[in-house]
This record gives sequence, structure tokens and C-alpha cells, in this order.
Amino acid sequence: MDMSIPVADHDYVDKLSSAVCFDSHPGYKRVFREGELTVGLILPLETHPHSPQPTMKDHVEMARLAEDIGVAALWARDIPFYDPAYGDVGQIFEPLIYIAHLAAGTSNITLGTAGIVLPMRDPVLVAKQLNSLDQLTDGRLVVGMSSGDRASEYPAFGIDFETRGERFREVFSLYRKVSERSFPRFSSSRFGQSSGSLDMLPKPPYGRTPAIAVGRSQQSLQWIAENMDGYLGFVPNPEELKSFGESWKALIPHTSSGEHFKPLAFGGFLYLHPNPRYPFKRIRGGFAIGSLALRDFLERARDAGVSHVALNPKVTPRPYSEILAELGSIVLPAFSANQEFVSGLP
Repeated sequence: MDMSIPVADHDYVDKLSSAVCFDSHPGYKRVFREGELTVGLILPLETHPHSPQPTMKDHVEMARLAEDIGVAALWARDIPFYDPAYGDVGQIFEPLIYIAHLAAGTSNITLGTAGIVLPMRDPVLVAKQLNSLDQLTDGRLVVGMSSGDRASEYPAFGIDFETRGERFREVFSLYRKVSERSFPRFSSSRFGQSSGSLDMLPKPPYGRTPAIAVGRSQQSLQWIAENMDGYLGFVPNPEELKSFGESWKALIPHTSSGEHFKPLAFGGFLYLHPNPRYPFKRIRGGFAIGSLALRDFLERARDAGVSHVALNPKVTPRPYSEILAELGSIVLPAFSANQEFVSGLP
């Protein structure tokens, strides 16, 4: 049977085994548990509200502290270039290489991407990289994938920005096939071909590396629910939490896999206000809030069906260790990834 990808059909995604159980995948289990909510941090692990570039100092120390207090995951962004129009370069280092560095200095915390810009990546090489990283971390990897939103970067890769949606689907399909199948056959006008005489090693250590969409990636929510292992969207307003959860939950029973649970998450910048009761206020790329109000907001998110929240406190003008201490004492006891911390509120 010829399993090559018909490139002309841009809505086609090769159907591998979509009904995958991640109960044994350590990275997935730490972050996503039905009926519960965990908290993650978006890199870099320092604040730099007045500079686009972090110092990248003491990050392994901060990663260990985050792991100890019950942070579920660390998320690396994929930003190839510094564009002054955006004023943000993430953690500077290439995300997969930097995740490997943090893996060596930590033990259990999930390591993720938020997200790898698939249209700019070769699917065969990304399969090799992600399978290797999932193996070397013993299943601590969760891959967030996106289409990218910085149009200025696309010409540097020789890619038409307007094609990023279809390229995302094609790269994702080829990645899944090459990553998980033995001696796969494929043919693509963009990414090469194989007659089935070659195999990709290593394979994912738990059968498949969990892959979630970060943002819509130029896809419909239905497509994401059908083809990916979860969805991480932008931070909703408090009054939007219920509809945010319901719109996702309504799609899951109708996917071809028949699964009843696929995780829903959201993420963005966090300005942790010094007044712990400071109410939710929208800021560019995220929200400002006090720690007690954040705890209440996350409880509402959990009740709405949200499984994970990824926070980036880079815009908070306070030392990162101070932010972690406040999150660890007020917020995380209710939402910690460490079972010994899940014991109710003080």
C-alpha cells in the first residue's frame, strides 16, 4: 500500500495511531491530569522587563528551584532572530539544545517547547532531534508546535509567510510518520522522499512524543482536536474561561480516536503584582494579577477544564527567586505537580 503524502491535498494529514495512551509518559503525566491543573514557566527563568535580552545567568539553579516547589514544566520558545519590532528574544538559545542543557541539571520536571515553528523546520531532522531528546530525558519531553507569527523571519528561510498553515500540516504529518513508523514511505515536493528502505532511529521511548498545538497555527480548532494531543491557547479573560473550556471539550468526543480527554492549556506573560489581591488586568501578551487573585483565577480555570497554565514572568520588575518564592507559598500548593504539595490551601 502506497503511504506517500499527496502534496496537492493540503488538508490531508496521514492518520497514524491517534488513540495513544500517555499514562506511562513521565513528561505528559506530570503536566496533564484530567480534572486537575498544573502550572508551568515559560523560559527564560529570569525577569528583564526593560531589556529584550536576558542575561541567561543562574537558570539551572532556578530550574531546580522550580522543580522542587512543584512547577510542572519549563517551556522554551522558538525565536531564531531578534526583531526590534517585537522586542523579545525568548531564552536566546536554540530551544531543543537548551532543553537538553536544562535536562542535565534537573531530574523530573517536564521540558517542553512553546512552540517549535514547524514551517521553518525540516520534518526528518526534527523527528531525529525530538526522538533523541525524548529518549535522553527518559520521556520528559512534551512538544508544543506552532506556525510562527513573526512575518519578518520567513524571508530569511526562503519561505512564503502565507503558506505557513499548509506547511505546518505537511511538516507535522511527515514528522509523525518518520518519527513513529518503521521504514516509512513518503514523497513530498518540499521535503524529499523515501521508498521505505530507510528507518529513523531512535524511536520515541514511549511510542510517541506528546505533541500539542501552541496557538491555532493557522488551523481550525477541530483540526487540532482531531490530529494533535492537546491545545495551548492565549490567556482568556476570567469571564471567558467557561466558554474557553466548553468549546474545546465539545470537540473531543467527536474525534476519530474516540478519546474522552485531551488537555487544554493557556499561557502568556505574567506581571505578578506586589498587591496579592490585585485583580486580573490585561497587558500586552498576557495579564497582570496578584498572587491570591492568581490562585482564584487558576481555580476557576481548573473548574472550566483547563489542565495547565504556562506563565512567563519576564515582565515583572522583581527578582525571579522572589517570584518563585511567592508562587511556591501561595499559588502552587493548590496546583503543584508534586503530589506531596497537593494538599489544599494554607
